[in-house]
Order: sequence, then structure tokens, then C-alpha cells
Amino acid sequence: MIETIPNNSLLDEILEHSAALHRHLCPRQVLGARMGILAGRLLSLELPQKNKRLYTFVETDGCFADGVGAATGCWLGRRTMRLIDHGKVAATFVDTHTRRAVRIRPHPQARTEARHYAPDAKSRWHAYLEAYRIMPDDVLFEAQWVELTLDLDRLISRPGVRTVCHACGEEIINEREVTLNGTILCKGCAFEEDRYVRSVTTMPDQ
Repeated sequence: MIETIPNNSLLDEILEHSAALHRHLCPRQVLGARMGILAGRLLSLELPQKNKRLYTFVETDGCFADGVGAATGCWLGRRTMRLIDHGKVAATFVDTHTRRAVRIRPHPQARTEARHYAPDAKSRWHAYLEAYRIMPDDVLFEAQWVELTLDLDRLISRPGVRTVCHACGEEIINEREVTLNGTILCKGCAFEEDRYVRSVTTMPDQ
């Protein structure tokens, strides 16, 4: 990864967009935005995208994911972002045309180095906020070329594909159904571990 200083005017515009979603700006938004910008450079893509060529896997939610989204144009609502909830401030960016993929994470020493770039900051939090905006890419991040272990075409699916779960009767979209013994089921009906709610017979106490 070649040492690169961020384009502050572009970064400011992206961070303004991200901060508007939260009514504040935090260090993780800056990390997400810088990651997105770096991914565009490494994959030779113009970002934020106006199409759906880039697909992004974020490994945690919250402010970080919105920083990534503001920089890349990848969003859950556009089906160009997916949360793989590992609790890590990291993301993998995939060019869906070439299938090249790069995973970017903060450099292990990024927090330590931040104090050198913002020595007069009034707190560690403010040092991160200031330094992450100006630190060179190779000091702030580690990037690794990777390949996906899942079927991206299956994940993206096809427009208009839908079916019905034979157990609960609910509609399933995006080819998320499973077939067990010839029966089409949603994941919640097919696998106990995929259920995140259960029915109750009475209204819970206030």
C-alpha cells in the first residue's frame, strides 16, 4: 500500500454527509470514510458510486458503517452493504465486475500513532478524531487482498424472486429460502439457531 495523504476537501464532504446521519462526528466515522476512499483507490473505482458495482461487507454496525456508506455509496437499503457482525472496525470491499476484493482494517498501532499527529488534542478521543483525518494510509490502515468464501451472486440474488415458507406461510425474497426433505422453508422455521424471536401468549407487563 503506497503512502497516501487524504484529500481533505473530499474527506470533509464525505464526513459532513456521515455526521448529518448522527448529528455529530466521531473517530469511527472518520475511519469508515477513510477506508472507503482507500478502497476506491485500490480497486480503481470512482466513489461514492452511482451504480451498484461495489459491494461492501462491514464487520460492525454503528457510526463506522455510516462512514463507510458515505464514502462508497454502499448502503443496506440499496443492497450493496452487508453486516457481518464480528465486532471489528474492518470492512471488505468487492468489485462485483472483476471480483477483486480487499479487506481493510485499522493498523494495530494507529491509536498510538494518533497522538503524534495530534499532540495538542485535549483528550485521546479528540486526538483520534483529528489524527485519523490526516494520517497517511499506510500508518492508519492495513489492507489485504482476499477472496470471498461465499457465493456473491447468490447473496445479491435476482430481482423479483420470491417464494412462500410451507411452515409459517410468510413470503421469502432474495432467495433466502432453504429446502429440507423437499419442503421450502424460511431460515427461522428450518433452523432453531436462526430464530431471534418466539411467540408469547400474553402481552408483556409494562
